[in-house]
Amino acid sequence: MNATGKYNQSSEDYLESILTLGKEQDVVHRIDVSKRMGVSQAAVNKAVKNLCEQGYVYEDGKHLYLTESGKKYAEAVFEKHCIIRDYLMKNGISAANAEEDACRMEHLISDETFSMMKKFVQK
Repeated sequence: MNATGKYNQSSEDYLESILTLGKEQDVVHRIDVSKRMGVSQAAVNKAVKNLCEQGYVYEDGKHLYLTESGKKYAEAVFEKHCIIRDYLMKNGISAANAEEDACRMEHLISDETFSMMKKFVQK
């Protein structure tokens, strides 16, 4: 959840994509985000502009970087994704469905439910 206490699924998805791409390669380009998310470059341009304005992303003209607050936010979303996916799989959901469901659920789950899932997965 962002600083205002509201979630924004689109922003969270972009942050998560930039984070994971940054772990896979040295630099992140807009085209990489576009391909990863299956969206147009115009959509990425708009999202990056918004994320820069919110202080989560900065760029040097060619490359995208997460700010400290952007990295913290993205890592929290990614952790939720991984925990929810693992929780679902440990409860018999197929890997493909668990991955897809986690992508949607990570944006809406309460802290209480997430905490329960995290404890379950870490046992």
